[in-house]
Amino acid sequence: MDESKPKYRDLIIGFNDLTLGISIVIAVFIGVGLGYGLRWLFGISWLLWVGVFFGVSAAILNVYKAYKHQQKELSELANDPKYRYQKPNDDDEDED
Repeated sequence: MDESKPKYRDLIIGFNDLTLGISIVIAVFIGVGLGYGLRWLFGISWLLWVGVFFGVSAAILNVYKAYKHQQKELSELANDPKYRYQKPNDDDEDED
């Protein structure tokens, strides 16, 4: 058994990937709540849309961060010699 690898590493990575959808919804709800609170506090109706804008922007930022993280992991995997494509050896002496 590999001692350097944490026991629940794969489970944590899976949970990290699953939380992307939840973080998008939460970011939008927080933005809408913030906008609604500012509208209620100051009485200016367009502050709700500022909150919606910030919520959607935060959701897009979460997607972008997840994309960059996934791209980094896949580039590391592509550089792994175990998964690199190798041409078949043409030195077969059986075929003539």
